[in-house]
Amino acid sequence: MTKLVIEKDTVTGTSVEKIWTKDFIFICLANFFVFLGFQMTMPTLPLFVKELGGQDQIIGLSVGIFTFSALLIRPFAGHALETKGRGIIYLSGLIIFALSVGSFSFTVSILFLFAMRIVQGLGWGLSTTASGTIATDIIPAKRRGEGLGYYAFSGNLALAFGPSLGLILVEHVSFQSLFIICAFLCLMALILSSFISFKKVEQKEKVAHVEKWDFYEKSALKPSILAFFITIMFGGIASFLPLYTVQKGVEGIQMYFFIYAMALMVTRIFAGQLYDRKGHRAVFIPGTLLILLAMLFLAWLPNSFILFTAAFLYGFGFGTIQPALQAWAVEKSPKNRRGMANATFFSFFDLGVGFGAILFGQIGHWIGYISIYLTAAISILLAIGFYIHILRTEKINAVS
Repeated sequence: MTKLVIEKDTVTGTSVEKIWTKDFIFICLANFFVFLGFQMTMPTLPLFVKELGGQDQIIGLSVGIFTFSALLIRPFAGHALETKGRGIIYLSGLIIFALSVGSFSFTVSILFLFAMRIVQGLGWGLSTTASGTIATDIIPAKRRGEGLGYYAFSGNLALAFGPSLGLILVEHVSFQSLFIICAFLCLMALILSSFISFKKVEQKEKVAHVEKWDFYEKSALKPSILAFFITIMFGGIASFLPLYTVQKGVEGIQMYFFIYAMALMVTRIFAGQLYDRKGHRAVFIPGTLLILLAMLFLAWLPNSFILFTAAFLYGFGFGTIQPALQAWAVEKSPKNRRGMANATFFSFFDLGVGFGAILFGQIGHWIGYISIYLTAAISILLAIGFYIHILRTEKINAVS
């Protein structure tokens, strides 16, 4: 069990459970390094695929096959977290992820790259499902939105530097050297995670009845479906925005990722606490409207100023929504189902990224890159529509 540490709330002066414990610091540091290694490959892998002779559809498939691999392993990871323990799943995922990234250095064909992307997806699905569950275990329940915001900050910090660092490095070193560096960063995450005191599997969880086709947590479905609609655009931005800016003659793609990450980090100051106090109604609609505007700006994209404005709007909007949706997905689930709730949330997250990457690969090839961001805007409108439907359903149920 996680030891509770009490501190004073700087606003109210009352006693609250402490978030920044030793274990929380180490899970955030480990998360930072694995995300840094991952984010450095996000904008550079499409360039590597181009070097290997791949077209836009192949770029989309390279992203999609990774995310679908992660998607398939997450339900099994959710079960294993509750039956085998947090530590073994997390450490195994990090090892698989580090080895697969390192193997990119020896890739000479698209077929081999695809095979290793499948392996990488397995490692990513195991490690991120476990990491989110470990963070949820550590964070006090009454400060979950705030704590998950800080935890997500570690990934956002990696996002602030990872894509730009990756793009800068490939201008001075080979792709092979870049992938070795990324694998080393994943090994750093493995070392740091060894200092965490993981929650032990309780006996009642071991003997609990498990349904044969138990692949998701029902209480986490609504926020997870919303996450799907919102993350569809990830593939369009990470995989095709560097190519799109070259086509449009717009400079500053490295600065785009930096501004996006800075905006994400600004939201961590208030978004989690706002969710804890006001709930998802206070953050979802404002956040999605900012993302919608960002997608319209990217579809327009006349110059670097609009590119940077879109980066800020997208980062601010998504940074407001993401921790709220994850906290929403976990808070209604039983304690022995937190692993499955996280698995459900990130499965839909992966499904959105993978589906979007494959879809946008086809759209970009046949219609043009501008259509990618118009399609992403439509996805945001669908998310808003589904959210309004959720609110109406909850209101009807409350009345009845």
